[in-house]
Amino acid sequence: MNHTHVYIYPAEYAREHGELEAYRASSKADIACKEAIEAAIRDHYRDNRLDTSCVKQVSDEFGYERMLRVLANTVRQKDWDGRISRDNKVWAQTIPIYANPDGWGQDRNVYFVVESHPGLTDLFVTQARKEYAREREKPKERDSVLAKLRKPKVEPSMKAPSPKAKRQELEP
Repeated sequence: MNHTHVYIYPAEYAREHGELEAYRASSKADIACKEAIEAAIRDHYRDNRLDTSCVKQVSDEFGYERMLRVLANTVRQKDWDGRISRDNKVWAQTIPIYANPDGWGQDRNVYFVVESHPGLTDLFVTQARKEYAREREKPKERDSVLAKLRKPKVEPSMKAPSPKAKRQELEP
């Protein structure tokens, strides 16, 4: 799995904050993820059907955060295309993608736009969103058991004596 941190800010911001190395590593991973999505679509499209395992293949390698970032960027860049559903276009606007112009004004975000057929890309985006929602809804059994084990035991607290009991103790 690609464990490269997802860096969402543009190159200019990275340069100003001394984070150019993180930006470059994340950009390379974004491009690799885009290529993996294209390969998954190519490999899993048969009989006019896109197999849902293609999403898992990419998410296992790059994680949902990077994959959804690449897909949101793709949908935003192809906003004009009617083959991409309106729901996916609305969703893409909720993912933070900053303008990233180079020295000549060209947007660097075009380097990680999925270039598969827009209809198939739309199917992939829809499946990815559904899988991500399913993953988030799954009960975290391991986490909950681990949390229970780590949770400090609460000792029963001593109740403060009632005012009546205090009076009885003080009386001779």
